[in-house]
Amino acid sequence: QVQLVESGGGLVQPGGSLRLSCAASARRGVITAMGWYRQAPGNERELVADCTSGGRTTYADSVKGRFTISRDNARNTVYLQMNSLKFEDTAIYYCNAKTVLKHYWGQGTQVTVSS
Repeated sequence: QVQLVESGGGLVQPGGSLRLSCAASARRGVITAMGWYRQAPGNERELVADCTSGGRTTYADSVKGRFTISRDNARNTVYLQMNSLKFEDTAIYYCNAKTVLKHYWGQGTQVTVSS
């Protein structure tokens, strides 16, 4: 069983920055990838970025050049640095962890971009 604890959401003005963190409680080596998804009202949940244990990263086209995902494998923690935030980045952001058998989800953290 893997539990995920997220932090770092909040309210920010357009052009601002936020950093999300997600810590996973799991035995070292169990998690193969960690990442972030988001869901805005009326939309489906979508991938924002993820990072494998080997360091390979994937980004949604909409966040490339603005968001950076990083991972501390020793601490089972993943970070999402979000810069140049836009109104359309407003959503609930969910941490995701993958093991060989299943996916696990955090409770979600709200990110609101508003002037």
